[in-house]
Amino acid sequence: MSSEEKRSWIYAVVAAGVSAVYFITVLSMAPGADVATIAYVRPMLTAIGAGIVLGIVASIAAAIASPKEADRTDERDRQIHRLGEYVGFYVMSIAAIVPLALAMAEVAHFWIANTLYLAFVLAALTSSIVKIVSYRRGI
Repeated sequence: MSSEEKRSWIYAVVAAGVSAVYFITVLSMAPGADVATIAYVRPMLTAIGAGIVLGIVASIAAAIASPKEADRTDERDRQIHRLGEYVGFYVMSIAAIVPLALAMAEVAHFWIANTLYLAFVLAALTSSIVKIVSYRRGI
């Protein structure tokens, strides 16, 4: 497994795990509550920060575990990366329509922020999955 494929796996696992913890924590407070009173900003910023830190630490650990592969990339890696980012961009572009529509409808900031965060998570997961599938099946 190339270092770029490992990074894709790391990115997918971290994005899925951190966002799952965030959404379970915050959305469990929503039923029956006024969403304007839910303190979601600090948990969201914590989740974003934790995702960044965990991704960096896990990537460094993977590079230390396989130092010979750490900086090796070839044309195939670049093509797969480009494809994954391209697909992720389109997912983000389409998913961002929902929070935009919510903002236009003047829905509570809670829902706008959470759907925007979900759009970023979906884009990250889609990008990673496209990369992993491309490595496994060939591009």
